[in-house]
Amino acid sequence: MAVLLQITVRGIPHSDAVEAAIRRKVAALERVYARITVVRVTVEAPHHHHHQGNLFTVKVDITLPGGEIVVNRDHAVDVYVALRDAFQAARRQLIEHAERGQGANRPRRPRRGAKVAQGLSDE
Repeated sequence: MAVLLQITVRGIPHSDAVEAAIRRKVAALERVYARITVVRVTVEAPHHHHHQGNLFTVKVDITLPGGEIVVNRDHAVDVYVALRDAFQAARRQLIEHAERGQGANRPRRPRRGAKVAQGLSDE
């Protein structure tokens, strides 16, 4: 399925390398969960006066059938570390979402120690 990808960059110059990294990370998310419909990624450096240098904020907003995943990550100095952290968190949440979806359709196993009623009769 083709994912609609929207990339927004604020406060820093556009970089083909950052865009390519985002596209690779979105492709990796598609391999984890193929039903992603829209991914919106925002990369910004809102604080130019920060004492530790640039603070990069990455927001990943993923639209799925029946839900949405939103991840925000900040990192000083390196935009690629902020991207990595945000996409790792998104991947974990996608896996949890996929497991919850599968669990809803699976019959539940009885808990250990629980007694299961065997064919009751009217006799």
